[in-house]
Amino acid sequence: MERISSNQPPLSEARIAAELKTREITLNMGPQHPATHGVLRLVLELDGETVVKCTPYVGYLHRGIEKLGENLTYLAALPLTDRLDYVSAMNNNIGYVNAVERLFGIEVPERAKFIRTMVAEMGRISNHLLWLGTHALDIGAITPFLYVFREREWIMDLFEELCGARLTLSYPRIGGVRNDLSQKFIDSLYEFTEKFPSRVDEYETLLTENRIWLKRTKGIGVISAEEAINLGFSGPTLRGSNVKYDVRKHAPYDAYDKVEFEVPVGFNGDVFDRYMVRIKEMRQANRIIRQCIEKLPKGPIMADAPEFTLQPKDEMMPVTHPAIEHAFYIDEKVCKGCGMCLRACPAKAIFGEKKQPHKIRQELCVACATCYATCPFKNIRIIPGGKGLSEERLKELAESPIPEEIAKAAEHLVKQFTIIRRGPRVPEGELYVATEVPKGELGFYFVSDGRGRPYRMRIRAPSYVHAMALPRLCEGGLVADIISNIGSIDIVLGECDR
Repeated sequence: MERISSNQPPLSEARIAAELKTREITLNMGPQHPATHGVLRLVLELDGETVVKCTPYVGYLHRGIEKLGENLTYLAALPLTDRLDYVSAMNNNIGYVNAVERLFGIEVPERAKFIRTMVAEMGRISNHLLWLGTHALDIGAITPFLYVFREREWIMDLFEELCGARLTLSYPRIGGVRNDLSQKFIDSLYEFTEKFPSRVDEYETLLTENRIWLKRTKGIGVISAEEAINLGFSGPTLRGSNVKYDVRKHAPYDAYDKVEFEVPVGFNGDVFDRYMVRIKEMRQANRIIRQCIEKLPKGPIMADAPEFTLQPKDEMMPVTHPAIEHAFYIDEKVCKGCGMCLRACPAKAIFGEKKQPHKIRQELCVACATCYATCPFKNIRIIPGGKGLSEERLKELAESPIPEEIAKAAEHLVKQFTIIRRGPRVPEGELYVATEVPKGELGFYFVSDGRGRPYRMRIRAPSYVHAMALPRLCEGGLVADIISNIGSIDIVLGECDR
């Protein structure tokens, strides 16, 4: 082994730097990573543990919701909004129907406004609970995740009691809401509002003064008020930087101008402030729900807008209910062979050549009445009790008049089909309407060319705007802080990749 002479000159600083020289590495984080809250991909350039550059990539979940909306009527496009931010589907629905109502000039009844405000705040609490559990879990706190799902499950049960669904709800309607509240729902929700503040206290006991939580959130991802505005932030992410802007206060909609609540703000614009804003928002949402229950007026739940009002399902049951033994028969004298019924039949029970009278295979027909609603020539006859009869006997019975109950139900079915498939026409023009959803400002921009569907539909999704700010939040920090920053802006890739 070579011995180093003791009288050898010491190494120069330049040589030491050259010997210990490091190089930056490029690292992919995501798109399959549990802490990216969806299929978000970040390309990181690292100098050791320090993030030199962060480049976000979205688009791995793209479903073309905006383009789909342009090919559907305003009423038929409503369920698409559930799939944007699927964690707060109710708030997306309310944002969409508010925009369409403004476009058509529809005035919503007071009771429907209060119900919407109530369920929107339920959606806000549900969203913030899921955010809190997953954000804490990302950073390393497991217990809060188990606590928050206790209350979130209660809200999901209430949604199920209200409309039969738990996640993708489609409860609001253009002009009001789908159905009224039951007394059981109101009692259970009021009980929730009594118990929820103490549950929020439990979350804060676990986190707010926890020294590990403070180390991972205080002074991390700091954004000043001016930067937050320039980056297009909204919602709790903006208010965490001490900007007191809330659409519910500055441009009230539904019943927000009739209830009292405060808009919480942070001071330092870091991850901890964004956490505290959402904690306080849950308390304010609980306060709004109690006021809505106490002030809930009587009256209708749908506006006087026949072009958007769907008939109650029980009024169409004499035609559409499978337990009622109807037979559907195509009158060969009237049928032009256009193929509308053939293409619309979900059971594929209709067959025939183009421009030739079609026929129905009775053994496949499920009596859904879709063919009756779609036929432009009204050549399909409804024969009560005709299931299982021969073609000759059906032909004889087709000449007899339809009972009044079935004729009325069929008329309602055709009206509903026309409303959903064709939609009412709106004057030409353009409109942008914003609402305050749990993640920030959700805006719908419509351009109308006078048809029953939008010429252009664009969505201002808060998650998309906030995801684009990740370079500013992460660069100069540590790799571990990326997880805190992503959680603090509360993004869902479903609305990023519209």
